[in-house]
Amino acid sequence: MTPIYRIGSQLFFAGFRALALDLRAIDAEHIPRTGPAILASNHVGYLDFAVVMLAPPRPRRQVAFLARHDLFEHPVAGPLLTRLEQIPVDVHGDATAALATAADRLRGGDLVALHPEGTISPSFVPRQGRTGAVRLARETGAPIIPVAVWGGQRLLTKWRPRTLERGIVVTARYGAPYHPGSGSTVEETAELMARIEALLETSWRRYPQRPGPAPDDWWVPAHLGGSAPTPEQVEARLRQQAEQRRAAARATVSGDD
Repeated sequence: MTPIYRIGSQLFFAGFRALALDLRAIDAEHIPRTGPAILASNHVGYLDFAVVMLAPPRPRRQVAFLARHDLFEHPVAGPLLTRLEQIPVDVHGDATAALATAADRLRGGDLVALHPEGTISPSFVPRQGRTGAVRLARETGAPIIPVAVWGGQRLLTKWRPRTLERGIVVTARYGAPYHPGSGSTVEETAELMARIEALLETSWRRYPQRPGPAPDDWWVPAHLGGSAPTPEQVEARLRQQAEQRRAAARATVSGDD
């Protein structure tokens, strides 16, 4: 672990302590002590990357996370992410360069992490996954470790104001390592997402804190009786946002002409 990575970890832990965050790692022994592996996690909140990387107890390994490229353009976060050796990925465009960098890290024996969904799921139910994790596993021979994060959405997530509530339990549940089978990348990615969702269902059942009545149950999926938007509502809104981005890009190009 590099000195800057250790310092960055300590800064995150200081923030977690300030919030009295109850961060719990479950079955972290599935992460190999040495050698490459791909941590593939669901995505419920903006701090999921820190949970996945920092929840395992010591000895903790350095993790290279595939993060949104626009975060690297931020005047403060960008240089820090670069020094922490994280990997920028264009979630709305071509991920080829990011996957090539991730493959190099894996061949060097590192841990690489990503969110197959590509973006936060505001329904808090996993969305359809992208094929990057399976492609990396097949290219490098590294095993995939499915991960389910739960509780982090209560701190900071998409379409919700951040909260400074103290004492929130956040869990990271790590599944057994596996190598994708011989099916297509789409089929094997569906298998990966099924493994992640199975872990998540266990986390839902065993989560020790319960919400109050609506609207305080906003962080609980609709199918579990909460008031989070349904997956169908989320996909409709995300499609609308994507179209708005495309329209804005077309307008910019037209204006340049």
